[in-house]
Amino acid sequence: MDKPTHLIEFETMLLARHSLLHTPRARSAGWQLDRSAYLLLSRISMDGPMSISQLSEAFGLDASTLNRQTAAMLRAGLVERIPDPDGGIARKFRITEEGLVRLDTDRAYNIEGLERVLSAWTPEEVADFAAVLERFNRDIERLDGRPWPRP
Repeated sequence: MDKPTHLIEFETMLLARHSLLHTPRARSAGWQLDRSAYLLLSRISMDGPMSISQLSEAFGLDASTLNRQTAAMLRAGLVERIPDPDGGIARKFRITEEGLVRLDTDRAYNIEGLERVLSAWTPEEVADFAAVLERFNRDIERLDGRPWPRP
């Protein structure tokens, strides 16, 4: 670990391991969404209704993977299929009220967990970390060619 990038690789590996999001223990404690549903619903809630093709482009996933994931979300009542509001041929997925409630519930739980972890940090340290993390993610998105919408 003689280079900072080695330490970053190690720490991001641990971050994935320690992730506050979508662990089986958290699900049994009342979380309702799996990781793929959380990510897909987050994107649809920001961009509005999206087709399989648009989701494939946004996530870099093949249509068969997205068909399985969206089918599970349809069965769970998290999304619904609607005609393209812009008049296109492809049907789109729109988040349902139930999907929005579950997404908001999970997001609140995630934020609560982050606030517990960061409780000893100063507001300035939290803001600095948020800014560096955003820059890190934006640079990944720039290299990948798939920017993520931000509020």
